[in-house]
Amino acid sequence: MLITKRSMITGRTHSREIEVTPAQLSEFNQGSRRLIQEIFPDLTAAEREFIKTGITSDEWDEFIKDPDEEEEWADNNANLNPEDEQ
Repeated sequence: MLITKRSMITGRTHSREIEVTPAQLSEFNQGSRRLIQEIFPDLTAAEREFIKTGITSDEWDEFIKDPDEEEEWADNNANLNPEDEQ
């Protein structure tokens, strides 16, 4: 099924072909009490994220930092503070 969503991050409109049924999509869009993983058990996390927020994998990689990578960067660059070199 072709799903078109507007990204919550960039505001861009994206369309993706995702294997879901109209019944599944309807249940999700009507605010089901079930978790998105229960409604769409066969989808990847990236596909569920797209349905929920419109965020694509590329946008996720560009704008959302992995906390482990951010911590590693901070550790590797801890000595870059110019005040420490005085």
